Amino acid sequence: MTDELNEPLGRETPKRATSQTPRRLAVLGVGAFVAAGAAALYLAPRDPFGGEPYAIAKIEPAKPPEAVPLPPPPQQQSVASADQGLAGNEMGVSEIEQLSGVKVTRYGGEGSSARIIRVDPPSGVKLAPAPDRRVVEKGRYGLLPRIGADGARPMDVYARPFVTGPTIKPGAPRIALVIGGLGLNSQYSLDALDQLPEGVTLAFAPYGTDLDRLVAQARARGHEALLQAPMEPFDYPQSNPGPHTLVTGAQDGGVDDLQWLMSRFTGYAGVMNYLGGRFMADEQAMYGALGEIAQRGLFFLDDGASPQSLAGKLAPKLSLPHARVDVIVDQRNAPQSIDTALAQLETLARDKGSAIGFANATPATVARIARFARDLERRGVALAPVSSTLAARGATADAGRGQ
Repeated sequence: MTDELNEPLGRETPKRATSQTPRRLAVLGVGAFVAAGAAALYLAPRDPFGGEPYAIAKIEPAKPPEAVPLPPPPQQQSVASADQGLAGNEMGVSEIEQLSGVKVTRYGGEGSSARIIRVDPPSGVKLAPAPDRRVVEKGRYGLLPRIGADGARPMDVYARPFVTGPTIKPGAPRIALVIGGLGLNSQYSLDALDQLPEGVTLAFAPYGTDLDRLVAQARARGHEALLQAPMEPFDYPQSNPGPHTLVTGAQDGGVDDLQWLMSRFTGYAGVMNYLGGRFMADEQAMYGALGEIAQRGLFFLDDGASPQSLAGKLAPKLSLPHARVDVIVDQRNAPQSIDTALAQLETLARDKGSAIGFANATPATVARIARFARDLERRGVALAPVSSTLAARGATADAGRGQ
């Protein structure tokens, strides 16, 4: 046992050396490797599938198979080929119609490629071109109708001849259909021309644009034309038909206004009123207007809306050919009411021998009247121009008529 008491002063007993350095180095090396591995695992990209095997595939929506167009039926092929010809031609539709004799109807607007080409069977009826120099004169506002030096009257020259189909028996009842308000809406007017049979009479308002061209187009398709003259209603001026309305108490008897109205276009065979409850009940005003109409070789059609109208009383005194509408077809503008009015018109025609119906050129009304008119011949009823139903027509009724 050694201790400081037994060891000599100033002398140390040397201790046994032990080798600890290599072991410490090994421990430090293992620790560094573990730390480096942990850092590598932390910094490495994370695997959301926890090491499970997986694959990545691109998913796209399936494309439907391309449709293969079927060939059109033989009847449609001719229309399609004609349409292709039209598509490559800058010629206007009216020019195509005049040159080819067919009617072209566009659907979906002017830029649309959808068209219907309709070829109507020829009726054999051709109306005289307007204006006819024999029956016009230059007035203050334009060309005015007149009785020619040879006695020809505009009502005879511009009227449509009454021609019946082969299935109509002599003496069969006849119906005259008059559609008014043409010219105010160009699209409605063109649609009416496309749908209505040529025997339907068309009445044009004096306020439309390009009336001469529209009336010429209507007459080229066989439609008899009338001028609608606005006349003073009972609630005028709250209800104002428009400029140059014929009014009671006019200083010149309304002649200047009537001549302005008559100058708006040519080719009409007669005049009919638009409104006019007060004017047509005033004997002095009505006598002056009917006298001017008679002197210019026209006829007058009363629209039948005014019970106080004096047209039927005054026209014979002036030797003026005239007629009165029997049924206002669209007085109640509902499909069922229109059909009822048309049935009433046919019954009246069978009872009296003839009847006149009137309606305005709204699309729904035109469509129903067109269907009714096209079916008349099958039921043994003739579709007639309104000029063929006139009373006191006169001895020269057929003189100068264009055929």
